[in-house]
Amino acid sequence: MRRVFFFVILLVVLDSIMAYSQEEARLLRFPAIYKDAVVFTYAGDLYTAASKGGTARKLTNHSGFEMFARFSNDGKAIAFT
Repeated sequence: MRRVFFFVILLVVLDSIMAYSQEEARLLRFPAIYKDAVVFTYAGDLYTAASKGGTARKLTNHSGFEMFARFSNDGKAIAFT
């Protein structure tokens, strides 16, 4: 009886850990590069960073989901959906 109780408690704890970890998983998606700059989507907003690495700068802050960003031919503007 104790084994069954322990097993049920273990399953509940593992299930809650897995659910929490899936909520926190976010990906850097849809990157576009122009010279030494990269623009990408993270958590529904657009960020830009140097292609060699470093701190990313947030470009958008909206409740919608911005994605598929692309640099203009001269690199002065970024278009996205």
